[in-house]
Amino acid sequence: MGDKAHTHPGAAGRATAADHPTSVRNVVLVGHSGSGKTTLVEALALTAGAVNRAGRVEDGGCVSDYDDMEHRQQRSVQLSLVPVEWDGIKINLLDTPGYADFVGELRAGLRAADSALFVVSASDGVDGTTRMLWEECAAVGMPRAIVITHLEAARADFEEMTRICAEAFGGDDPDAVLPLYLPLHGPPVPDGHAPVTGLVGLLSRKLFDYASGERVASEPGEAELPQLDEARSMLIEGIISESEDETLMERYLGGEQVDVKTLIEDLERAVARGVFFPVLAAAPATEGARQGLGTVELLDLITRGFPTPLERAAPRVTTPEGAGRELRMCDPEESLVAEVVKTSSDPYVGRISMVRVFSGTLRADQTVHVSGHGLSDRGHEDHDVDERIGALSTPFGKQQRPVTHVIAGDLACVAKLTRAETGDTLSAKDDPLLMAPWEMPDPLLPLAIEAHSKPDEDKLSQGLARLVAEDPTMRLEHNQDTHQVVLWCLGEAHADVALERLRSRYGVQVDVVPHRVSLRETFGDRAAGRGRHVKQSGGHGQYAICEIEVEPLPGGSGIEFVDKVVGGAVPRQFIPSVEKGVRTQAAKGVAAGHPLIDVRITLLDGKAHSVDSSDAAFQTAGALALREAAAEARIHLLEPVAEVSVLVGDDYVGAVMSDLSGRRGKVLGTEQTSGGRTLIRAEVPEIEIGRYAVDLRSLSHGTARFDRRYARHEPMPAQVADRMREEVRAAS
Repeated sequence: MGDKAHTHPGAAGRATAADHPTSVRNVVLVGHSGSGKTTLVEALALTAGAVNRAGRVEDGGCVSDYDDMEHRQQRSVQLSLVPVEWDGIKINLLDTPGYADFVGELRAGLRAADSALFVVSASDGVDGTTRMLWEECAAVGMPRAIVITHLEAARADFEEMTRICAEAFGGDDPDAVLPLYLPLHGPPVPDGHAPVTGLVGLLSRKLFDYASGERVASEPGEAELPQLDEARSMLIEGIISESEDETLMERYLGGEQVDVKTLIEDLERAVARGVFFPVLAAAPATEGARQGLGTVELLDLITRGFPTPLERAAPRVTTPEGAGRELRMCDPEESLVAEVVKTSSDPYVGRISMVRVFSGTLRADQTVHVSGHGLSDRGHEDHDVDERIGALSTPFGKQQRPVTHVIAGDLACVAKLTRAETGDTLSAKDDPLLMAPWEMPDPLLPLAIEAHSKPDEDKLSQGLARLVAEDPTMRLEHNQDTHQVVLWCLGEAHADVALERLRSRYGVQVDVVPHRVSLRETFGDRAAGRGRHVKQSGGHGQYAICEIEVEPLPGGSGIEFVDKVVGGAVPRQFIPSVEKGVRTQAAKGVAAGHPLIDVRITLLDGKAHSVDSSDAAFQTAGALALREAAAEARIHLLEPVAEVSVLVGDDYVGAVMSDLSGRRGKVLGTEQTSGGRTLIRAEVPEIEIGRYAVDLRSLSHGTARFDRRYARHEPMPAQVADRMREEVRAAS
């Protein structure tokens, strides 16, 4: 790799529709926020001739972070597709956000890609989140390479960062993480740092100087040879150890010289199989330059070492009814199977769906079947509809370049699919199919919102529906107990973007209000109540008297109604009326306005009038009786308790357990897992973990994750209950 002479392809470098899966490479860029992914994408686009200057297309816009919101946020917040062409290969570069709140966009990129570039900043190193993503990619065998950026930073050290990457990513085989090139340093600058001006190819033994702004090949000098030979020997041994030719290592150790062509072929196969992970260096082009440092080498690696879509194991495919279906995946002549990996809105075009085609060929004006199943727990209803494909295009910054068709293995955008949501499957109208949805993290940060004004209220429902359709990591809840509209998000930044999109895209202004949990009430002891509803104001009067007894029941019992009336004191036809009255009052609450649960209400006695008694009168009497019983009893406030599971690195176990205890949590147990992590199980009141998604990230430096599920309601401590009642009184 890296031996060929490359020229700037100019306009010819712009990507069009691919003609065969072997001429496509789908690559996702992964790395923490600020590692330089977007800058690298723009540098690659410049080297491939897809842009006229660093990161710019003809209209002056950026190719990756082109959205106005990303400019305001000053970071990537969504998945971006940047297609370029290199040596006749179409490369779909998928730029993902590095901030943890936008992991949904990252997972969409992983779904659409066949290989990954892990971008690591020489000034920041490898964080815990990046390590976890590496393990996820390893679990599915995704081929990976590592790109070290920010080599211009003071104290940046390529060799030291390569060692750190080998330690972080190599696992039991750190020799599988090795550099293909060594940096060439120029004269030191005033701060003592020697900037990287070129690269030395370890296999080719060539020097590639970028100091002039373009890649110039030459022979290394005597000063570079000792370091070059040592690193070259390590690389050759690393490649041979992963070779499919088991005799190659024995021959090499026996003194046989392995030719470079064989080494490069073995390297390419090892990278494509996901067993060898090369380390490269890259830097953006300087002002006026036409190539960024290391970008040619990186493009060569992608086109020659990364796998084609034909080599990817496709996700499971079934019929919408769940029956399994076998297909020759990534065959342009097969039945159509494509997936919506991202949904966005354009103020002029409308809804735009980014689609990865896994099988068959997607054509403009084609009628397809849109199927969405498996996300109903997040507010995405299952659906099966037919829709007509509108314009097909390849995105490039704010531009959409029209194409007539998209073959298996390629990515493109579809305009105006009104029903399709992120994660939906597109298939042939006469052969509907469904792909298993990819795993998404649960949104665990609640954001309670209200419309700012009446006009906003009219638009709120539609705006929220569109927001959730675009982002499967966001869940919409209409809480029937608290009567709040709640957006569940992944973190504060995710919530900020949601509010900004509501305002700027959908014209809806909302106010954020305190989130309330669903509290309950119950009786602390036995109590009796008498409900008397007697009114006479001329004409038909109202007459109903009932006497009840209320006693507490074990948690989870609900409300039990018992009739013990004797002698017809309450006529049989009015006993259901009393029950309806007490149940209606129980739903409204008897003390602080929260539903009453876990009690037995026994109807003991009552009185009726032959003319003035009625269903409505006995309903009212039942409600009054329950309120009187509550006034005489101790009413407990019940709070929901969640079962929480926290997966955290061993270094942070003590801090996390201490924090859970401070939230009135009860630790149920711990369990050691792989990768130096511990699973902590605990029960914690939900009122104490409203912001736990944010607090845990801060506590564990972004390395922990958790899930939660409702366990039960249980009595709230007296001091906490008193505080809640005070808050209710103050609000009213």
